[in-house]
Amino acid sequence: MRQIVLDTETTGLNAKLGDRVIEIACVEMINRRLTGKHFHCYVNPEREIDEGALKVHGITLEFLADKPKFQDVAQSFVEYLDGAELIIHNAAFDLDFLNEELARLQLPDMGRHSSGVIDTLRMARELHPGKRNSLDALCDRYGINNAHRTLHGALLDAELLAEVFLAMTRGQDSLAIELGQQDAAERARAPAGSAGEGLAVLHHERGSLQVVVADAEELAAHTALLAGMAREAGGAALWLREPPAPAEVQPTS
Repeated sequence: MRQIVLDTETTGLNAKLGDRVIEIACVEMINRRLTGKHFHCYVNPEREIDEGALKVHGITLEFLADKPKFQDVAQSFVEYLDGAELIIHNAAFDLDFLNEELARLQLPDMGRHSSGVIDTLRMARELHPGKRNSLDALCDRYGINNAHRTLHGALLDAELLAEVFLAMTRGQDSLAIELGQQDAAERARAPAGSAGEGLAVLHHERGSLQVVVADAEELAAHTALLAGMAREAGGAALWLREPPAPAEVQPTS
């Protein structure tokens, strides 16, 4: 399976009010392996950059002055996508901007250039309800080094998101977690043109479960832990109680 981890930076927060894309980054994975084949470009937005957005990504209009316009990179961008499944954090945001850019050129929307979308923000909320699920928070949760991320940048963020996605769907801890991660990924999938609506569920074959047997040291630590819990419970731990004898069945006349 070919998947593209995608991120953008923009002049502001509202594509419908004229904000534009200023950076596009894509990282390719085939069968869950990073290939090193990236797509990355800066784009001259032909308009001012909001002060709030500038504080987030630090990309100035002066820096973008000699960069190509979206119309100059659109064809190479959609050719790179080539029907791949997209992985995007908060997919509705990026898809809205890219669809607006394509519409200005009277080109088909993102749904025509990809096979669907996994929204990793939606997926993370399924896996970690009630917790912070920003890209930084997910990097911390999964032990991914993001110390070099002082400002948002589309290419760096796409690379980090690729690692986060692989970690979220790896299922190392248990079969139950693996099944939960797979189900969350399926719920997070949607057609690319829908900006996250109308989920299209995909099915995957499950691998065999590897059983790891505890060694003597781990068993001793487990026994000590149970003993400590029993002491704190004052001897009332349920697992120490004798099971009740089965009731005798009285013969009926």
